Amino acid sequence: MYSREESKKIRQEFWTSFGKNYPHKWLLYNTRIKDFSLKFTFTRRIAEVSIDLDATDEIMRLYYFEKLQSLQSILKDEFLPEAVFAEEYKLENGKIISRVYVTKEAVNIHNKNDWPIVQEWLAEKMDALERFFLEYRDFIEQ
Repeated sequence: MYSREESKKIRQEFWTSFGKNYPHKWLLYNTRIKDFSLKFTFTRRIAEVSIDLDATDEIMRLYYFEKLQSLQSILKDEFLPEAVFAEEYKLENGKIISRVYVTKEAVNIHNKNDWPIVQEWLAEKMDALERFFLEYRDFIEQ
């Protein structure tokens, strides 16, 4: 078991290492669409790459989610076959967002042996998600 500070240090070390091994300027929050972001997640249980729709205005959140759903077959056929669409996804803090994501299970950020595989997986999946987003951004933001 790690203390909070030790865990924080390990997480920082992972993301620093990831940035050095995959020096790419990821879009993440720079989508030009309010409350629409691409995210990396790596915890003690999973790694995840996602599109998060976290608008406090539920109508806007659902509007963008429906746009993504209309592109679901394209996303799955051409970019991320394993993509999951969750209209209501509950975060650890209790907030409800909409999320489109892919997950790699049975990995642990505290296990440095998992790092190379997870870093490669994160980069591959985010690259696919970014390519999809950039190709269909104009349609999504209409």
